[in-house]
Amino acid sequence: MKTTAPPEHILEVLNRLASEGHDVFLAGGCVRDAIMRRPINDWDMATSAMPVDVARLFPKTVLTGERFGTVTVLTPECQVEVTTFRTDGGYSNGRHPEQVAFASNITEDLGRRDFTINAIAESVSGELVDPYGGLEDIQKGIIKCVGGPNTRFSEDALRMFRALRFSAQLGFSIEHETMKAIYANVAMARNISSERIRIELEKTLLSNRPEISGEMIKIGLLDRFMLLSGKSPAGLAGIDELPKEQLLRWCAFCAVLLDEGYIKSAAGLLHDLHLDGKTIKTCLRALSLPGFPADRLSIKRLISSCGAEAARCAAAVSDLFGEASSLEAVEEILTSKECVTLYDLAIAGSDLIEHGHAPGRELGETLSRLLEHVLKHPQDNTRKTLLELATL
Repeated sequence: MKTTAPPEHILEVLNRLASEGHDVFLAGGCVRDAIMRRPINDWDMATSAMPVDVARLFPKTVLTGERFGTVTVLTPECQVEVTTFRTDGGYSNGRHPEQVAFASNITEDLGRRDFTINAIAESVSGELVDPYGGLEDIQKGIIKCVGGPNTRFSEDALRMFRALRFSAQLGFSIEHETMKAIYANVAMARNISSERIRIELEKTLLSNRPEISGEMIKIGLLDRFMLLSGKSPAGLAGIDELPKEQLLRWCAFCAVLLDEGYIKSAAGLLHDLHLDGKTIKTCLRALSLPGFPADRLSIKRLISSCGAEAARCAAAVSDLFGEASSLEAVEEILTSKECVTLYDLAIAGSDLIEHGHAPGRELGETLSRLLEHVLKHPQDNTRKTLLELATL
């Protein structure tokens, strides 16, 4: 089976390694996505070449994981991770193997990977290497571990989150024994860093099936962040109707959890998951609003007072819990380019000072008065009109 042809810069890396007598394959997610005709974001390669040989063959490389056999080749178009065939030793920290041994062939290398759909390789000539039935599982729409699922999850507990995230992104179901092992090993989730959990949870929220985040809660993978578990929050099903934007979906996720009693505060959850400060501040501002206004002028005032992003988040939450087109109304106002903030006014404080207004509190009050006028009468946002109004 021939997948989508790699771009020229990827072929150059493959051919350079092959021309030096090394076995080299595309491997993992890029092969899976090529088979499924999905966009490919990262191109990863597995090779018989040692890291020192890879570094010697390319002018720009970074030894990103030399201990684990990985060298990043820098091309003008992107970064390519090239990893020597390997097998992994024990995983005492539940993340990285204590030691790795370089393997002799691609089949051994594929045996260390998490799921069958990610354990497929493609040669330079386009031949697929699929020792664990990943192609069949793609066709069936199944997430299944390579080898024993208890072993795979004990090596790296984050794979339990990854199984659910792939299910959300690909629309696949999780094979019975794999799901059974997730339930059996759920306690190990407490040892995973908050940052790594946040990444998988965010990818799930931004997928076509964000409600799978509720499965993480139901199973108990997020117990350390939740007041409740054992069932999935009902309201998460509506998040898929919102745009796939980080701010909107995190805010909606928090709103549902607050509404159904899964968390005590959004601030606690977002801080515990180490979200960035801007996301936390915007979400909390949106969630603090008592309700969403119905008329256009009030929506403009809301944008003016709390900012466009917080207003969009508040509108998304409103849409999630009601039938109004709140987000559509906000987008229409923002697209119209009407003045909604002091920065949008056709004049600034310096213009008023030039025309005789004294600096100080009254100057700020005048600007606020002009903004309120323009919110009601957007056609008056001109320098001439505002200077005249400022004297009244």
